[in-house]
Amino acid sequence: MVHQSEFSVLPENDQLRQVLRDLRFVPAANPHPEHLTQEQIQQFNKLGYLKGFRVFTTEEMADIRGYFDQLLAKVIAEGGDSYSISTAHRKYGRVWDILTHERITCLVNDLLGPNVIGWGSHFFCKMPHDGKSVAWHQDASYWPLTPSKTATVWLAIDDADVENACMQFLPGSHLHGAIDYRESDQEEGNILNQTVEGVEKFGKPVNVELKAGEISIHSDMLLHGSEANESDRRRCGLTLRYCSAHVRAHLNWNDKGVYVCGTDDSGHWANQPRPAID
Repeated sequence: MVHQSEFSVLPENDQLRQVLRDLRFVPAANPHPEHLTQEQIQQFNKLGYLKGFRVFTTEEMADIRGYFDQLLAKVIAEGGDSYSISTAHRKYGRVWDILTHERITCLVNDLLGPNVIGWGSHFFCKMPHDGKSVAWHQDASYWPLTPSKTATVWLAIDDADVENACMQFLPGSHLHGAIDYRESDQEEGNILNQTVEGVEKFGKPVNVELKAGEISIHSDMLLHGSEANESDRRRCGLTLRYCSAHVRAHLNWNDKGVYVCGTDDSGHWANQPRPAID
């Protein structure tokens, strides 16, 4: 079974254009963070990202990687590919466990507030020499969520470095609001369907090199992307999406959300239980 993507594609893209969204970065404001420092919170607000947090040990990652290898083989046998495992926490209990893991959610909690929803989980697995890149884009432009108060955690399943096409961030680009893009397609080698051009005006990219078991965190408004993996090594990461509970989701995307910190007094987010299948 090929999972629904967390990135809008036609015909949903037509519906997305009709959703009124506030796509402005909302700075983190936390006078008493428990796990991040004030300097880290200020860096997130200024640059749009944090990186290099170790959340799983080498032994734990070996287990998680073995699980992913089995899951990938299953999805490919069912007709998918290495990018098809999306919204995986809705079907697989072990992915739900990672999305809700306290070592990750405690960091997001300090950025997004006391009530946090986890709503997305997507494996981006670049096989060796697969020729596919992720063009420069802002995550928020794909999602029917408003206001823009979502953070993406990127968990390295494999070591990610320049050689095997790690992510790149454009620091500070999250402060420019919604940035114009053109629609693109897989014939261009782009995994997604949006391309922001002329990014040089936003400054110099930063390579997000991570060891397996480490995470980065970035704002949904931050421009980021990655080159094709031309190395002999795989490069897999699990993206985990979180938002403040007051964020509203359209197009039934609220069904994806589970409580990871606090609660949602409005009842907007479905908070469906952990899947029984691992």
